[in-house]
Amino acid sequence: MLDNIFGGVFDSASQSVISVGNFLLCIGVSLVIGLFLAAVHGYKAGHSQSFLATLALLPSVVCVVIMMVNGNVGAGVAVAGTFSLVRFRSAPGTAKEISAIFLAMGAGLIAGMGYLAYAVLFAVILGAAAFIYNRLGQRINRLEQSKVLSITIPENLDYGDVFEEILQQFTKSHELMNVKTSNMGSLFKLTYQVELRADVREKEFIDKLRCRNGNLEIMLSKRETPVGEL
Repeated sequence: MLDNIFGGVFDSASQSVISVGNFLLCIGVSLVIGLFLAAVHGYKAGHSQSFLATLALLPSVVCVVIMMVNGNVGAGVAVAGTFSLVRFRSAPGTAKEISAIFLAMGAGLIAGMGYLAYAVLFAVILGAAAFIYNRLGQRINRLEQSKVLSITIPENLDYGDVFEEILQQFTKSHELMNVKTSNMGSLFKLTYQVELRADVREKEFIDKLRCRNGNLEIMLSKRETPVGEL
């Protein structure tokens, strides 16, 4: 029954047909591989959430495309030419937009090869996976407490551990990212990446720092999220 539903419109008796089990197995393994690659590349890196979602979905799209054009030289050449056009659109796209284009092209390819039920199944599976990845990424972004802390100090203040006690008290983690001189060398500007504790009052945190840096300039801002472009 399933073989009849998922059979191709243009299938002939001499043409090999992809079974439903093999189709689902290939997509499942590709999703696991994509998720692993996204986790590896996203670990303590500056990649955007949309790029990681695209990286997780792309192996499945490519897998299905290869399954559909396997042995069909004409379809393979047409697909290669069509996919190459994605990078030459008039407006630069984000990773999420390019992922959506690949998904749509993959579904259209499957439908064009005559496998209409597979096209629907592919769209449902990959659409659900994209929705889950995007929702998970939005939740992580909302929970993220990472901020950039900039502190200006006089040149005679040893910045090595002068703020260490305060940072230990108010942050889960902190790292000195940059040190820059200013005002003809009379001032130092320190840039930290900090992850604040959940119950921290930012004003109290800044007031503590002001007592150590002589009431010079302090800035606490959200960490910039890289634009999800490819």
